[in-house]
Amino acid sequence: EVNLAESGGGLVQPGESLRLSCVASGFPFSRVAMHWFRQAPGKEVEWVSRISSGGLSTDYADSVKGRFTVSRDNDKSTVFLQMDNLKPEDTAVYFCQVRPVGSNTDYRGQGTQVTVSS
Repeated sequence: EVNLAESGGGLVQPGESLRLSCVASGFPFSRVAMHWFRQAPGKEVEWVSRISSGGLSTDYADSVKGRFTVSRDNDKSTVFLQMDNLKPEDTAVYFCQVRPVGSNTDYRGQGTQVTVSS
């Protein structure tokens, strides 16, 4: 059974940082790319970032480029999202998502709430 568990969210002030984690299980983690998405209140789900299976290739939405950094530890089946210089518009529930090799299904965790407010 695929399981994704995000953590690390919280309430911070503008300009501060948070580091999100997503621990995965139930599939060969080191073989697949991982994604981060977010959903702000009343808004559509927004793709945030992607990291390749080996961690050498990363992509970011324009809205977070230069402020967020995605990384992964394949030995611990964990993907991270370092978020620096947070802005109020970053307030959202953040999810990690995966489509395991050989599957046509996207799996998403429960998410972790990030609130940026002064």
